[in-house]
Amino acid sequence: MATIVGAITTSHIPSIGKAIARNLQQDPYWKPFFDGYPRAQEWLKEVRPDVVVAFYNDHGLNYFLDALPTFGVGAAPEYRNADEGWGIPTLAPILGHQDLSWHVIEGLVDADFDVTTCQQMLVDHAVSLPFALLWPDAEAWPVRLVPITINTLQYPFPSPARCLGLGQAVGRAIESFDEDLRVVVFGTGGLSHQLDGTRAGHINKPFDLMCMEKLVDDPQALARYSALDLVREAGAQGFELVNWIAARGALTGAVSQVHSNYHIPISNTAAGLMVLENRPAAMARAA
Repeated sequence: MATIVGAITTSHIPSIGKAIARNLQQDPYWKPFFDGYPRAQEWLKEVRPDVVVAFYNDHGLNYFLDALPTFGVGAAPEYRNADEGWGIPTLAPILGHQDLSWHVIEGLVDADFDVTTCQQMLVDHAVSLPFALLWPDAEAWPVRLVPITINTLQYPFPSPARCLGLGQAVGRAIESFDEDLRVVVFGTGGLSHQLDGTRAGHINKPFDLMCMEKLVDDPQALARYSALDLVREAGAQGFELVNWIAARGALTGAVSQVHSNYHIPISNTAAGLMVLENRPAAMARAA
């Protein structure tokens, strides 16, 4: 059966891609951000995942406002990204794991989630930048991908509780997949930020740090916020925190924090990183 080894939650700010392309990792402005990632890279080498199941929000590369699903799941043989206009170099295609994708889709439908199934799908910087950060020297991606999108662009938003439930249903589906796979879950986006309007530049460090703490031991505490509560605290774009909540929901066992990093500001965005290890319930009981 498939095993969920853990989760990584990380920001996906477009300017990160430009910094990578310009080799600015040691620049004083960028160094505190990039210094957070070597431990996450080491952890991935330790746990050797076969597949990434990624919760993220599309920014218009795959969907637009005229047809924007609340939840979408990719079931494509491969996932390409394209020039989004940010000056980020495009990356090599990421191979999909179609059998696991269809198993997750069927599990979500059985759990009463109405998902959009995408048999052709582009992925944007919300996927490509975390891959570039976590496998910086990869000539070919060492994992396959199951992408899951959550609407964070157009009201009405799904509630944090619904996103936690989505992650829990995905976790159950992964662990019932009859193949010996090691799966790591990504949640990308955030943390607090607002890019426009009267609150442009909004960053809420105390709220961010509280959320990072609760994600380890008490994700239900975050599920008690309404969607509008989350926007009020974290900013309009900070609602991307629901991707982290969904990723945490997918962890089905005893969860421990391996590593975290928090740094502001980057493009008026609070940037966070967490590595959470998942110990399956059966292993925890045996110990």
